[in-house]
Amino acid sequence: MKKSCLLIVFVFVLTACNKQMVFEEFITLDDHSWNSSNILRFNVSMTDSVQPYDVLICVRNLGEYEYSNLYLFVTANAPNGNSIRDTVEITLADPRGKWLGKGAASIYTLYYPYRQNIRFPLRGIYTFELEQAMWMKELNNITEIGLRIDKSATKP
Repeated sequence: MKKSCLLIVFVFVLTACNKQMVFEEFITLDDHSWNSSNILRFNVSMTDSVQPYDVLICVRNLGEYEYSNLYLFVTANAPNGNSIRDTVEITLADPRGKWLGKGAASIYTLYYPYRQNIRFPLRGIYTFELEQAMWMKELNNITEIGLRIDKSATKP
């Protein structure tokens, strides 16, 4: 009896979804390499113009990544054609070289809070474009880049 109760609780915990998350997608980079001309696009359908959201950029890197940071150009395009473009620096390792993301084997995943507590004023498809903005054309040991949008836990 105890084993079946524990099994039911375990299955429930594993299948419980994150009710705060409304979007998450990762793009896998071939050969763990990101060419500066490879612009990654995420299309997000937003229907709630009242709810505040948090937008996170997700980086998965190998332990062999040579740098402690990652510069990105991020362009957010609204359904009406308006866009904003930012330059973002994501710190991946502390000054001693310890990776800040959660690790499994030699892959580390970091969720960077790009925008917090924002609203999407128009219903429709928002497109987020991410470009690596490091000083080399080919950036090695980045395995995946992702975008995640959560319902914000704080009110403005």
